[in-house]
Amino acid sequence: MDLGVRWKLHGDGRTPAPGAVVRPDERLSWPRTFGLGAQHVVAMFGASFVAPVLMGLDPNLAIMMSGVATVVFLLATRGRVPSYLGCSLSFVGVAAVIRAQGGTSATVTGACFVVGVALFLVGLAVQRFGARIIHAAMPPIVTGAVVILIGFNLAPVTASTYWPQDQWTALLTMLATGAAVVCLRGFWSRVAIFLGLVFGYAISWAFDRIFGRIHSADASGEVTDHWRLDLSGVEKADWIGLPSFHGPTFQWSAILVALPVVIALVAENAGHVKAVGEMTGDPLDDELGTAISADGAASMLSTAVGGPPNTTYSENIGVMAATRVYSTAAYWAAAGFALLFGLCPKFGAVVAAIPGGVLGGITVILYGMIGLLGAQIWLNSRVDLRNPLNLVPAAAGIIIGIGGVTLEFTDNFSLNGIALGTIVVITGYHALRAMAPAHLRQEPLLDSGTSSYDDPGERR
Repeated sequence: MDLGVRWKLHGDGRTPAPGAVVRPDERLSWPRTFGLGAQHVVAMFGASFVAPVLMGLDPNLAIMMSGVATVVFLLATRGRVPSYLGCSLSFVGVAAVIRAQGGTSATVTGACFVVGVALFLVGLAVQRFGARIIHAAMPPIVTGAVVILIGFNLAPVTASTYWPQDQWTALLTMLATGAAVVCLRGFWSRVAIFLGLVFGYAISWAFDRIFGRIHSADASGEVTDHWRLDLSGVEKADWIGLPSFHGPTFQWSAILVALPVVIALVAENAGHVKAVGEMTGDPLDDELGTAISADGAASMLSTAVGGPPNTTYSENIGVMAATRVYSTAAYWAAAGFALLFGLCPKFGAVVAAIPGGVLGGITVILYGMIGLLGAQIWLNSRVDLRNPLNLVPAAAGIIIGIGGVTLEFTDNFSLNGIALGTIVVITGYHALRAMAPAHLRQEPLLDSGTSSYDDPGERR
């Protein structure tokens, strides 16, 4: 049985030819592969560390279980879908609502466990009936819009959280990272994001020595005089330590609050699988059901021991877009690092000490790349934005998703951001399609290209 754990050496394993890509079943030399794995860890670490903190869960457990989840995902997809699974930000708002209702950490993880079960079952349905049911529900205009709003929804995080902490460090880091992505050659261009982080770290340390403390917002949003690079937490942290575990508990009120997130996760997975397929040149529609089920199973495993639910990470897709290295070997390396780092509180403190201004400069580029992958889906699928049937639902959903518009149903239940934007795009498109005149419904939903992905003979 092919589990996707064998890789061909790409070229000489050192420097891919100009314009070449390292495919999922290929790898660079092991030292370079481990370096790329470390870059993936750095890319995912910020959100995977911050999200569980916002949810009131143990961040070190989140990091460790992200490694476990990634292994589960890579094995399930047999190495065809290079993706990293980290803590899903879609659940931060859900956790806040559940806690406001008096729920505990166990209540939060219990509700998230049920969402994982639902996601797993959706994946099985896609495997049974084929990717066509996802394409029928989410044709290219929908998946492209979802990828765009997922990426650009992260823009306020950069603009309001990271960038204001140190705007000049953010600007210099952004310029340095952009220059590294474009101007460096060979392996160094493929670790440009990591080099940008190192550059920002060094600049922050230098500015502290030259200018002293900065008067700005800190990570909590409070305006104070503080050091840009604060390593006090590193000194206090232990080298080795187990994260805290707990079992889930189940309450219907919490479960009902969390279940709508399934819609966003299905759309998110579909968008990510579509984006990876576009980048690698390998249509992955036949793996969509497996990817969704694997995500659900990984979330069930994580929440069963007290960790947060997981999802495929946009940040790492952005890294692949920048490096053009799609090797799943790098993700295995990243998973191994995550397992070890989850047992090392001191490492978590080092990464957590990355100055906000540095993250601001990096995320400006990464988040923008993620969003523009949605536009690439539109271009490759030749989506006609002059057609109001395509334009109206995509425009409305993207603005809702990016702007964080909220729709309140009751005092305890509301939809906003990615979830609401996704629902508007999907339901808006199909409702308008049902009412639109024939000349606007230019192509059938189940075209030959879509249905061919479900033909077992077409699988690679």
